Amino acid sequence: MVKENESGQAVSEDKSFNDPKLAITKVYTKTGDKGTTSLVGGQRVPKNHLRIEAYGTVDELNAFVGSLAQSVSEDAHQSTEVNWFWGVLVRIQHELFNLGSILATLPSDVHPKQPRIREADIRQLEADIDHCNKGCPPLRSFVLPGGSRQNTDLHICRTVCRRAERQLIALGTQDEVDPLCIQYLNRLSDAFFVWSRWINRLMDKEEVLWEPNKAASSSE
Repeated sequence: MVKENESGQAVSEDKSFNDPKLAITKVYTKTGDKGTTSLVGGQRVPKNHLRIEAYGTVDELNAFVGSLAQSVSEDAHQSTEVNWFWGVLVRIQHELFNLGSILATLPSDVHPKQPRIREADIRQLEADIDHCNKGCPPLRSFVLPGGSRQNTDLHICRTVCRRAERQLIALGTQDEVDPLCIQYLNRLSDAFFVWSRWINRLMDKEEVLWEPNKAASSSE
């Protein structure tokens, strides 16, 4: 049997998840006009529910990652490392969508074959972090976003990722949350920080180091 969700997507109710096929039949359904939305199991909840806030922020993060991936693919500094990084970002987009799928489902409705975050995803992130961090010089101070467009985009991703992590922790005080989801976001925010340093080094750009009281001292 097939039903429509609020986005007008046809979703199979057999939850096989083996070969998901979505047919967008229309953009608006009017089912959310009164401030509620549907979870995967069909439950209606307010649009400001912690669960909605959480997977909405994951969706926001995915959009920023997509923008960054596009910027990386169009950059003039193309190299094997840049192409590798583009592939990493695209992989993360898929993983974030998997994470959103779990968050949009009540724990009692999660299907064994439903896309989710796996321990292997976290281990791969850790390997990606180590790969890039080994070439970065030791930190002498806190760093500020800057030096290159990709650096600042990565810091935006980092801060949005941290917000998503905080929202998942808040949700966990009211309902069960898969601990792998929290671990993944925690590791991903670390990855964005390391990559922000790595991308500047790759592009031969200087890091912007925090200078305490710089504004005050410069005005004296």
